[in-house]
Amino acid sequence: MARLTDTVAVVTGGGRGIGREIALHQAREGAKIAVLARTATEIEETVALIEGEGGRAIAVTTDVTEYSAVESAFARIVSELGPVDTLVNNHGSFQAFGPVWECDPLVWWRDVEINLRGTFHTSRAASPTMLARGKGRIVNLVGGGTGNSFPNGSGYAASKAAVMRLTECLNDTTIAQNVRAFAVDPGLVRTAMTEMQLSSEAGKTYLPGIQKLFDDGVNVEPSRAARLIADIASGRYDALAGRLLRGIDDRDQLEREMDSLVATDGRALRFTAVEQHKL
Repeated sequence: MARLTDTVAVVTGGGRGIGREIALHQAREGAKIAVLARTATEIEETVALIEGEGGRAIAVTTDVTEYSAVESAFARIVSELGPVDTLVNNHGSFQAFGPVWECDPLVWWRDVEINLRGTFHTSRAASPTMLARGKGRIVNLVGGGTGNSFPNGSGYAASKAAVMRLTECLNDTTIAQNVRAFAVDPGLVRTAMTEMQLSSEAGKTYLPGIQKLFDDGVNVEPSRAARLIADIASGRYDALAGRLLRGIDDRDQLEREMDSLVATDGRALRFTAVEQHKL
């Protein structure tokens, strides 16, 4: 039997790129999939691919920045597929490039709204049923700037660092009821988002390092994050709840290192106990 048989997974931003790969891998493991995004044609294509492989999926057109729309989406998902076992927050936006004094304030804030507010909305909608059932996993995708500075990418970096902290707070609040939250960094993947960074004048001006990384051969396959997230959904990495896992990780080695990572408080966005004592 596939590891995720009789489970329901929600994948936001599932119409293309990393999100589509995540949805396909979850479906291949037996999960029923709700694919969420704003563009109906793209998520319908993902659903068609899943159904073509014998899986079950529905397309739910949703703007994650609108909470009423998210609530309606989850009500439909529960009605058609059943209660949600795994929520994967893959939606993301990175359109504000440049120093803060040159970024359009509305574009900068829109990145934050989609990345952070959208993740709050979906997590808020999914959590009550998970808590009532005493099980569930929430996976939040992060990225560049989560744990370090990202010059000329402040909106994206600040929002993804905030998503990491939200993940930790959520996990620490719900783990006693067997609901866990994880952060996943898929690595540098060639997606529509990165293509815009490579082709736009602002991207060429302010983010030349992206092109250099691709030129140097850094190009992580989206299937790596998708396989990792399927492992998370199966419970393989439950000991690492509240922490950051990476698409580039060797998954077997990661499993072997779990106890050490927990003991040393690794993969977390927080001060060590000694540093906290000094504050």
